[in-house]
Amino acid sequence: MVSEGTVLLEASNVSLSFPGVKALDHVDFTLRRGEVHALMGQNGAGKSTLIKVLSGVCRRDEGSLRFKGREVAFGTPLDAQRAGIATVHQEVNLIPTLSVAENLFLGAFPRRGLRRIDWARMFRESEELLARLNLRIDVSERLESYSIAVWQLVAIARALRMSSDVLILDEPTSSLDAEETALLFDVMRDLKQKGLGILFVTHFLEQMYEVADRVTVLRNGCRVGEYEVADLSRIDLVTAMVGRQVEEGTEARRTPKGRDEDVPFLDVRGAGRSGAIEPLDLSIGRGEVVGLAGLLGSGRSEAARMIFGADPADRGELLVEGRRERITSPADAIALGFGFCPEDRKADGLVGKLSVRENIILVLQTSRGWARLLRRAEQERIADRFIQALQIKTPGAEQAVEKLSGGNQQKVVIARWLASNLRFLILDEPTRGIDVAAKFEIQKLILSLADDGLAVLFISSELDETVRCCGRVAVLRDRRKVEELSGADVNRERILQAIANA
Repeated sequence: MVSEGTVLLEASNVSLSFPGVKALDHVDFTLRRGEVHALMGQNGAGKSTLIKVLSGVCRRDEGSLRFKGREVAFGTPLDAQRAGIATVHQEVNLIPTLSVAENLFLGAFPRRGLRRIDWARMFRESEELLARLNLRIDVSERLESYSIAVWQLVAIARALRMSSDVLILDEPTSSLDAEETALLFDVMRDLKQKGLGILFVTHFLEQMYEVADRVTVLRNGCRVGEYEVADLSRIDLVTAMVGRQVEEGTEARRTPKGRDEDVPFLDVRGAGRSGAIEPLDLSIGRGEVVGLAGLLGSGRSEAARMIFGADPADRGELLVEGRRERITSPADAIALGFGFCPEDRKADGLVGKLSVRENIILVLQTSRGWARLLRRAEQERIADRFIQALQIKTPGAEQAVEKLSGGNQQKVVIARWLASNLRFLILDEPTRGIDVAAKFEIQKLILSLADDGLAVLFISSELDETVRCCGRVAVLRDRRKVEELSGADVNRERILQAIANA
């Protein structure tokens, strides 16, 4: 039990609901003085919501907050800042075209008299602030002239200028390389020694073990547990984060299969992108479903976007049917017969106000060019064909796609690619947010497409789903491939062990 004098920030029995969603369900959290406390969990676990409650962005529905022994109720982020709680968000909120000093004092410039800015004082105090973080740079230079790591430290220094007790860092290393991350960790250790309490949100297991003292794991809005990092094995941490979702009443699925062939459809050789994914080797044959497994932040989506040309590789090579191809944009990938169903289908995969018909023919029409418009009758024929083939439940092809259920929306995205010259399909979380029955319809569809010769790259946070659908699985951790499993090794336990490096 923590003595009362060491507790800086404490949340007790905190709950918060949004329309249709219980984001936090009676969550407890305690941050001590002079510690780095990691907060971990998958997408939708409640991490961001808890941060918003602690930093005054959202008001809780139930529970209490205590800060330095006193009960508090922050109405705004400014209230939290004034009390001594500062938050540095993943997207650094700074202005690149202003100087480092101006960013540090934005909205609170020191003045000489009523109007004149005291530039000498601002530069001097800026240098002193950054010196606390062992950073010595020309503060009169524009921020854009420095690296992202410097931006992150400037954001922390700005937060410390306004607050000095609690520092919340939301995914601070997501855009940093190994050297920059090491610099940030040195700063965090130094601040910890000076008595700050640091809440560190991360998806990277190795980084958590390197810098954190304790970790709280959230899953589906609930606290799974709080652990001393030194006493927590990686396999136990991963199990706590992922959990085991038992799906009752579902029929057994046949074992997915791959196709043996001399030349795979896609051969990724040492392809990578700085700051996103380390050099990756991966092959996918015709009729094969290959999975990418790993925790959120492991590099799964980054690898998919790189292969599709959304964030092109800056090293290595990609071979399609044995021929080296230069894929620098999605247009290049589409021309090769690639399709991509993104993780967020509503934001990135669908045009909600358009009809089912219009969404299905979108890629086909784009590839033809607007000078060769598909006749309305042809559009309707194509849409009706895939509505029937994929059993899309809709009143008709003219229904707005935003009115469909999640599973049927996902089928529309898949239909769009099938209507084009599709040879390879990337599926990133294809069953997220849809009910169990619809999930198995999608899985059955994927296996059926593979049986017809389609090459598929499959990404899912649900390990049971990955095992059910994939004949091979590449396991990613901290943006690099750490293991590839095939045959009988494609099972939940082996994947968890590879993720945790157990």
